[in-house]
Amino acid sequence: MAFEAAGRHESFSRAAEELNLTEGAVSRQIGRLESYLGVLLFSRVKNKVHLTEDGQLYWEQVRSDLERIEAHTLNLIGRPSEGGVIELAAIPTFTNRWLIPRLPDFCARHPGITINISERPDPFLFADSPFDAALHFDHPAWAGMLRDTLFGEELVPICSPKLTGGRTFASLSDISNFVLLHKRGRWDGWRNLFLHAGLDHLNPAGGIRYDLFTMIIEAARAGLGIGLVPRLYVAQEIQRGELLIPFEVRLPEEKTYCLIYPERKIGSWPLNVFVSWIGEVSRNYVLSRH
Repeated sequence: MAFEAAGRHESFSRAAEELNLTEGAVSRQIGRLESYLGVLLFSRVKNKVHLTEDGQLYWEQVRSDLERIEAHTLNLIGRPSEGGVIELAAIPTFTNRWLIPRLPDFCARHPGITINISERPDPFLFADSPFDAALHFDHPAWAGMLRDTLFGEELVPICSPKLTGGRTFASLSDISNFVLLHKRGRWDGWRNLFLHAGLDHLNPAGGIRYDLFTMIIEAARAGLGIGLVPRLYVAQEIQRGELLIPFEVRLPEEKTYCLIYPERKIGSWPLNVFVSWIGEVSRNYVLSRH
């Protein structure tokens, strides 16, 4: 603790104040640690201390370990006396737009189960994480994990009704008169849509690029152009009339949403309940969109 605090402040005196110790006690603890490791962790110049290169690397590792211990401790303290807890990793926008609006139903049915959700936009190793399961796209990185397929992603063009005067297109080729909004990392979305619609003469690369689908949605609402986003992300905006699908064309499903979890979690009662529930609501969602 003394080393972490001293490294964070790069000050023995401030670390001592935080830990309610004397500066000498902190200095002696760090000196013993350096002797044990055989590595100089701090450079000492007059009354100032700074982490060495080795010290900085070691501090980052120690800080990460302490954060994990703190998270495990808080999770244990926060567990309900009855029921269970699910630690779920999920794609952020999918969670906000699809999962969370449906969670009141789960909570009403299973009030004893708490679902903690953390953002994880990329695949990860369950062995190195506190997670029980992940809501994510199917991906080769999940090899060896159990995967329950939920449904495929359906991309649709969207824009502000003001951009087209509230009108839909007579032909998708009319889209060439407008700015296209692209998501970085999904550069082939518009190209695949045009090829699927037989419009190989249109340029799919021009336009504006954004990092997140939420940015594209807001840009479309602001009238900056026409975006290509998962239909489930804009269902409410379309229903409220804030966004318009200018031409009804569906891009064949390229990505599939799945619930992923390690085999060792099969016997987890809270997770089994969640697996059953999300399978049910996913089937209902698929039926509702056809």
